[in-house]
Amino acid sequence: MKFILRSTVLLCSILLFACGGKEEKKEGFSVERSKSTEVSSETPAATNEVPASQRITLDEKGVGPIKEITLDPEINQAMAAEGEAIFKSNCTACHKLDKRFIGPSPRGIMERRSPEWIMNMILDPQLMVEQDRCAKDLLVEFNGAAMANQNLTVEQTRAILEYFRTL
Repeated sequence: MKFILRSTVLLCSILLFACGGKEEKKEGFSVERSKSTEVSSETPAATNEVPASQRITLDEKGVGPIKEITLDPEINQAMAAEGEAIFKSNCTACHKLDKRFIGPSPRGIMERRSPEWIMNMILDPQLMVEQDRCAKDLLVEFNGAAMANQNLTVEQTRAILEYFRTL
């Protein structure tokens, strides 16, 4: 019995010493890195640009079926209410009114984009991302999260636009 106990202790000790305390030497090259405090005088152009979500492009109409739209000076409250309901049921999974989420907040969109651009983006976001510079930049800014096509009609899209006018 003592022999088995001593053998087990000896074996465990040998394994313990064999596994620990050994320093490995790696052959090959090594890289020593130090923190650089030097600031480059060249800054990438992208860092100086205004983010696409804040860029003002009121003169661009986007790509799609909406070429020209005239908005009445007065907001159509019934249409805005319908647009709010459509927005809440189709868009709030990705868009929040008061903060950036998966997609940009629609608050203030009417001051940054033309009504035609907004409607074209809602009607066919894939076409817009393929052919419109601002839509492409938004896709990059929002980490490649493409806007889903909700297959809305022109009338539903117009109602959402009227709702955006109330924000």
